[in-house]
Amino acid sequence: MGAVLAVTIGILVIHVNFVIFQGLFDAIVRDLTDYRFGNLQVTDEEDYIDKSDNTLVKWFERIPYVYAATPRLDSSAAINITKLGKRIEDTRVPIVGVDPLRDIKASTVHTTVTEGQYVFSRNSIVLGSNVARDLGGAQVGDDVKLKIVDRYGKDSIRRFIVTGIANSPGGNGFDYSAVIHIDTLRDMMNRDGYTGSIMVKLNDPAKSTELKDLFLRTFPNDDFKAETLEEVAEAQLSGFRSGIAMINMIGYFGMMSSAFAIVTIQMMLVNGKTKEIGIMRAIGAKRKDILIVFLFQGLIIGAIGASVGTVAGLGYTIYAKETKMSFNGSLPLEVTIQWDKVIQTALTSFGLAIIASLYPSYRATKLLPIEAMRTV
Repeated sequence: MGAVLAVTIGILVIHVNFVIFQGLFDAIVRDLTDYRFGNLQVTDEEDYIDKSDNTLVKWFERIPYVYAATPRLDSSAAINITKLGKRIEDTRVPIVGVDPLRDIKASTVHTTVTEGQYVFSRNSIVLGSNVARDLGGAQVGDDVKLKIVDRYGKDSIRRFIVTGIANSPGGNGFDYSAVIHIDTLRDMMNRDGYTGSIMVKLNDPAKSTELKDLFLRTFPNDDFKAETLEEVAEAQLSGFRSGIAMINMIGYFGMMSSAFAIVTIQMMLVNGKTKEIGIMRAIGAKRKDILIVFLFQGLIIGAIGASVGTVAGLGYTIYAKETKMSFNGSLPLEVTIQWDKVIQTALTSFGLAIIASLYPSYRATKLLPIEAMRTV
C-alpha cells in the first residue's frame, strides 16, 4: 500500500502542476486573444495604417473562417477629474480607441464592464478599474478631461462622460487603460483616417498562419505587418513556457522520488520474506522464479498506483475545468484534458515502478537456500 501510494501521489502532483501552470498559460493566451490581439493582428511596419480601416475589415470579413475584425488605435493621455472641489489627475494613461459596433464582435473587452456600459458615443469613456481608483474613485456619470499631445505636438483637450468601469479577472483586460471611440481619438491625435492595428478573430485559430500569408500576398505593395498571436506575444509566452517546462521537470523528479520509495519498500519486503524465499528455493524454485515473483509484485504496484493516480488526477482536472478554478480572484484557469499527457504520465509511472523493482528482485535471487533457511 505504501508503494502504491507513492506512485499515486507522484502522478497526482504532475496532474496538479499541469492543471495550474498550463491552465494559467492557456488563460493568458485566451485573454490576450480576446482582449488585445485576436488570432491575427495587422499593423504598419513604420507608422500608422493609412489605408481605410473599413476596406481592410471588409476584406477580412469575406474570408469564410474569419469571425470578425475591428480597428484599434492606441495613445496615452493625462486624465483629470474634479471631485468635491479637488482636482485629481492621472498621467500617462494608455488610451485605446475602438469601433464600438465592430469591437464587441471581435473582442470580449465589453464583457469586462462591471458597472455601466461599453463605449457607445463619441463623448463616452470606459475607465479601467485601476484608472478609476487612481482618479479618487471615479464612477459612472462623472465628467473627466483627457489631454493628448497630437501629431504636431499641441495639447488636445476634451471632456468625456464615464459610461462604464472595466474590471477583468487577473487584470489582463483594460484595467489600467481607458477606452474611447476611435473617431474621437483620431480627432484628438489629428490623425483622421489612421488606424493603429486591425484585430482579427477567427472561427478556426489554426488557420491564422494561412490567413496571414493570404493577406500579405493580397497587399504586397503596402508596408503591412501581420502577426499571429504566437508572434506578437512571443517574448511573454516563451518565458512562460520555460517556466512550465521547469515545473514539469520538477514533477518528474518527484515521480523519480516515488521510484526510490518503491525500491526501499520492495527491499523491506524481500527482507521480510527471507524465510519464504528459503522454503521456495529448498523445494526446487529457481532464481528466475523468485525474480518473476518480485517483478510481478512491482508490476501490480505500478498498475494499481498508475490507475489510482490517473483517476485522481483526472478528477482534479475535471473539477478545475468545470468550476473555472481561480485563486484569490485571479483570472480563471483555461483547463483542458490532454489525453496524450495523461497516458504518457501513467505509462512513465508504471515503467518506473517496474524498473524500481529490478534491484530488490535481483537481491532476492541472490539469497542462498541454506542462508535463507536459517531464519526458519
